[in-house]
Amino acid sequence: MSKTLNPRQAYGEALVELGAENDKVVALDADLSKSTMSTLFEQAYPDRFFEMGIAEQNMLSTAAGLAVGGKIPFCSTFSVFAAGRAYDQIRQTIAIGRLNVKICGSSAGLSDFGDGSTHQSVEDLALMCAIPGMTVLTPCDAGETRQAVRKAAEIDGPVFIRVVRNDLPALVPEGEYFTGEPRVLREGSDVLILAHGCMTACAMDAAVLLETKGVSASVVNMPMLKPFSYALIADMASSVKAVLTAEDHSFIGGLASAVAFALRRSNTPMDYVAIEDQFGQSAHALEELMVHYGLTAEHIVKKALDLMGDCN
Repeated sequence: MSKTLNPRQAYGEALVELGAENDKVVALDADLSKSTMSTLFEQAYPDRFFEMGIAEQNMLSTAAGLAVGGKIPFCSTFSVFAAGRAYDQIRQTIAIGRLNVKICGSSAGLSDFGDGSTHQSVEDLALMCAIPGMTVLTPCDAGETRQAVRKAAEIDGPVFIRVVRNDLPALVPEGEYFTGEPRVLREGSDVLILAHGCMTACAMDAAVLLETKGVSASVVNMPMLKPFSYALIADMASSVKAVLTAEDHSFIGGLASAVAFALRRSNTPMDYVAIEDQFGQSAHALEELMVHYGLTAEHIVKKALDLMGDCN
C-alpha cells in the first residue's frame, strides 16, 4: 500500500479550502479543535470560527440557528459526543427542520484507544443512520475525507461525516469526485468484502492473504452508509459465492445490518467482522484493541474462509 495520511488533518485542510471558496462556510467546535483539526479553520478565518466549549448540545443548537441564517456550519467533536450527547438537538431541530448542518464525528470507532469506552463510538452510525433525512459518510482515507467534506457542503441538508483518529493508507486516488457510490478497489470472483472507514485497508490486506490461499476476493469501499446502495449491493452479491462486511462499529445498525437487509431475498451466504454487542476499553495502542475485538486482516481472512467452506 502507499503512504499513510491522517484523515483529521485532511478534514481541517478541506474546511480551510471550502472557507476560501465560500464565505458562508463557518466552523464550530466543542473544545477539541486541536484534535478534530478544525483549528486550521480557526487560524485561517477566526471571525467565522466559534469555540463552544464542552457543550455539544449548545454547539448543535447554535449551528441550527446559523443554518437558518443562511450559513453552512460544520460542527466538530468526538463522534461519541456528536452522535450521543447532542442526539436530541440533531433529531429535534436539525433533522426534523431539514437544516443545512454538517457534523464531523472525529476520533470515531476505537481510534481514541487511550480514553476507553466513554470516548469510543461503537454505535454512532446506528444512531445517525436511523435519523430520517440524515446523510452519513464514512471515508476510508485522508483523500476520501477531503472529498467527503466537499460532498457534504454540496448537499442541502444534514450530513454526518465519520472520521477516525489514526493515520490510514491512501487507497482512493486524489482529486476524484465523491459520488457516495460503492468504490471497487479490487476485483474478485469468490468472496465480496464490503468495508468502510479504517477497515477498508484491512480488507485490502485480507484480499492479498486470501489470494495465497486460493480465494479470489473483491474489495468494495462503502463511503456512504446512508443513503445506502441496496440494489447495487444485491446485484454485486449475485456474482460471488459469499459476502463479508468489515467495520469498526457494532454489527448492529451499521454496515452489516444494511447489507443483511440488501441481501434479504438473496441466497448468497453472508457474515460480518465487526464489534459485538459490547463497549470498548482502554489500551496502550489501537492495534491491541483491533486484535481484541477481532478487527484485523487475519480475522477477515478467517471469516472469509469459513464462508467459502460453507459454500463447498
